[in-house]
Amino acid sequence: MIVPVILSGGAGTRLWPVSRSAYPKPFMRMGDGQSLLYKTLDRALRLADGGTVLTVTGRDYYFLTRDEYANHPDADLDKLPFLLEPVGRNTAPAVVLAALHALEHCGADATLLILPADHLIRDLDAFVADAQRAAALAEDGWLVTFGMPPSSPETGFGYIRMGAEIAGREGREVAAFVEKPDRETAERYLAAGDHVWNSGMFCFRADALIAAAEKTCPDVLAAARACHASESGQSSPVEFAREAFLAQPDISIDYAIMERAKRVAVVPARFDWSDIGSWKAISDMDAETDSAGNRVQGQAIIVESENCYIQSDSRMVAAVGVKNLVIVDTGDAVLVADRERSQQVKIVVDRLRKDNHQAASFHKTVHRPWGSYTILEDGEDCKVKRLTVKPGHVLSLQLHNRRSEHWTVVNGTAKVRIGEREFLLNANESAYIPMNTVHRLENPTARDIHLIEVQCGDYFGEDDIVRLEDRYGRVQSKV
Repeated sequence: MIVPVILSGGAGTRLWPVSRSAYPKPFMRMGDGQSLLYKTLDRALRLADGGTVLTVTGRDYYFLTRDEYANHPDADLDKLPFLLEPVGRNTAPAVVLAALHALEHCGADATLLILPADHLIRDLDAFVADAQRAAALAEDGWLVTFGMPPSSPETGFGYIRMGAEIAGREGREVAAFVEKPDRETAERYLAAGDHVWNSGMFCFRADALIAAAEKTCPDVLAAARACHASESGQSSPVEFAREAFLAQPDISIDYAIMERAKRVAVVPARFDWSDIGSWKAISDMDAETDSAGNRVQGQAIIVESENCYIQSDSRMVAAVGVKNLVIVDTGDAVLVADRERSQQVKIVVDRLRKDNHQAASFHKTVHRPWGSYTILEDGEDCKVKRLTVKPGHVLSLQLHNRRSEHWTVVNGTAKVRIGEREFLLNANESAYIPMNTVHRLENPTARDIHLIEVQCGDYFGEDDIVRLEDRYGRVQSKV
């Protein structure tokens, strides 16, 4: 029984300003409009026995992920259980927790197919065939990884040195896992022909992984078992006690198990693969370019420029007399970088975080469990947002100590509570919420509703929200 496990999260550094910590790389949309997460779910469903796909993700991404899954025509949300991490952690805790969950809920014969949510794979038939080859090895007790035949002397990936062929199976023993090499070493690996890139995708029986963990990382397994015992929720979503989760060692599945276990195999992949680790990787993707090698998504005017990648969500971008640049405009931030130095974008994010700048985490449009809001103006004396509330959803019962709010319905009908008064607010109607007044906004209809919110006061931070009740289980300090 194949049970795909999607690992979804990320800090959102190398693909800033599109990827940010509140909306990381798995939610980025490709040229066809589909997100990397959606594409990963699509691959998983092609292999999932009975349609069950397990997702390990951060608690803050749960509602956004669930909404993304709901868009897939073959997805049955009742068969898509979630394990929610209270904070970001490494892959070993995530995978071992998934294995413990699968043993309990899917049976001893569960074969886990570990899929990071931020990879791009286009040849789905070849992927399915290779995954089935890996599953056959896993049935024999092997811990399997997928190796990508290198197309260049890449220094940004770890490598796997392949050993002997496994009799009767389409795979090879792993001779060694190799750290990211320098250029000269990578060229030697490429010439030798026995090294492949480590893709970060794996396949193994849940019981085999647990047995291996008992030998290679008993501390990781013991902490995961304690964390698993702390879980709350029925079948989905499953949450863990924060203290128990943080007690788990912060280590990758590669270091904790794969590099130390005895029966480890590699399947040389026949499918195409990219981890889309930089803007250069995106700019190099096979897409339509002009005669000078420029590629554009959005609106742009290019004058005497070569080999540039330009992406703009809404505004017009003009490039004059430049070469080999990446230009990305998200409306609230603009990135201009040399294509060959796009890995250094993470330095920008580090500086933004050091300065506590919200652009490190949030876009102009911020997604919430109930819908989203877009910041239209953010001044010293007021803040203006456009709110979209999904059908049947409700914002928390809350108050603010340092600001008042004005709500105007643009379209739809909202249900509003201000103090002890509750009433309906229709299009072109407004309501005023004074400071320190309990209030709530709800969509009682079957369509999205849209409102303009004007905040007035001396402070507009999201930490001025005092939550009294919340359907989505957010604590007061959360936004």
